[in-house]
Amino acid sequence: MPPKPRHRAPIIDAAVTLFRRQGYAGTGLNDIVDASGAPKGSLYHYFPEGKVSIAVAAVDEAGRRVAATLQDLATKAGTTGALLQAHARLLAGWMEKSGYRDGCPITTVLLELAPADRAVAEAGRKAYGARITVLHDKLVADGHAHADAHRLAQLCTSAMQGALIQARIERSGAAIECTAAELARLIDHLPKNAA
Repeated sequence: MPPKPRHRAPIIDAAVTLFRRQGYAGTGLNDIVDASGAPKGSLYHYFPEGKVSIAVAAVDEAGRRVAATLQDLATKAGTTGALLQAHARLLAGWMEKSGYRDGCPITTVLLELAPADRAVAEAGRKAYGARITVLHDKLVADGHAHADAHRLAQLCTSAMQGALIQARIERSGAAIECTAAELARLIDHLPKNAA
């Protein structure tokens, strides 16, 4: 049995944090090495294609984390609106804790590399797709038709991403919480006609 990859996860974790905070272009390989505590050779061992392959792994990991958080909130929230508001409170708290330095590692990488890099773009599609699926499923459970649920899930995802950017600029979580509250109000007042 091959040995467990000891340094791969710390490298990815460091990349997620650094890309979220300073973007892809603003993060050098030495930054990732320093933040991860991994030997520099580990970078090339686990990611022989270089920094772009680290970006793919970071987007995959960040997407998995967001989807897992949403899924956990979905099991606890009574409605999609309650799920969105609970997620907004978490996001606003995380942003405040970071001094509004952190953004979304998925978005920062995608804005810099997609659609030019197909592997990064595909990782982004999967990450956003997982998030949209959780919201879609919760909306269907709330009684919305599948097609409506898919459109609403896309709207919610896009609006919350925009709110994250606005929060970072304004150094306030108000945009995140306001966006979630308005989305919840919209969703709560839409007619439900599940098919």
